[in-house]
Amino acid sequence: MIAIVGLLVVFASVLGGFTLAGGPLPVLIVWSEYIVIGGTALGTLLISTPASTLVVMIKKLMGIIKANPYEKSLYIDALKLLFELFQAARRDGLAAIETHIEQPEDSDIFNRYANVLSHHHPVVFLCDSLRIVLIGGVPPHDLDALLESEIDVHHEHEEKPVSSLTKVGDSLPGIGIVAAVLGIVVTMQSISGPIEEIGHHVASALIGTFLGVFLAYGFVNPLATKVEIQNAHETRFYHFLRAGIIAFAKGLPPMVSVEFARRAIYPDHRPGFTEMETACKELKQELQRAA
Repeated sequence: MIAIVGLLVVFASVLGGFTLAGGPLPVLIVWSEYIVIGGTALGTLLISTPASTLVVMIKKLMGIIKANPYEKSLYIDALKLLFELFQAARRDGLAAIETHIEQPEDSDIFNRYANVLSHHHPVVFLCDSLRIVLIGGVPPHDLDALLESEIDVHHEHEEKPVSSLTKVGDSLPGIGIVAAVLGIVVTMQSISGPIEEIGHHVASALIGTFLGVFLAYGFVNPLATKVEIQNAHETRFYHFLRAGIIAFAKGLPPMVSVEFARRAIYPDHRPGFTEMETACKELKQELQRAA
């Protein structure tokens, strides 16, 4: 939501400053310039971006209006999920969690943490990684390298929309110049006309330059940066899961394993050790009462 507020501030500042300077807003509505710039930018995006990346880009842009899901509450639930899985495996053997990771949507453990379960891809990453631990035979350092490689692939895939948006944003000032040059061509055809008509055509041409720069630095590039930040939060969640899984694969106790995971969280979303320990102990007591 704060991104929407930021965009509104940008528009209000530019248009408000223009109005205060005595500029009439209708003069900014030059449809020919909008068509040239908007159509060219869209065309370059379609030329340079695969259809699958466009679909991901649209989803990412729609997600901008939502609050960041990778908040402290999600991490607390994820820490409790990891603790419960590791505790069950330590108490009853690795086979005890096999049914849970094979079908997490039907697992009573996973369903206790609907907030985590709603993040499909991280849950798949967690379950696939634990399957390797169950199979055995893979040293923890090799498993760590495997998970790191998978996270790198995921991050590279998620960064493709950012790259496309950034390139379009960087090209918009140049596209604005193209629109301005076309406007000057029209102006030169009317050079023998009234001075008011020439002034009108020159102003229309300058609108093209304004739109290109304004859309690039006030709209498209900030959106690309916002998507990039969203991707960083998502990638950090994968690293958080990876840290806990590797600690568990090394045979460390459940509480120590989730502590490794906790240390991999960004500081502004990281719960304190006491907070995590209290949550895990309360969970353990709740499970004991239920049993």
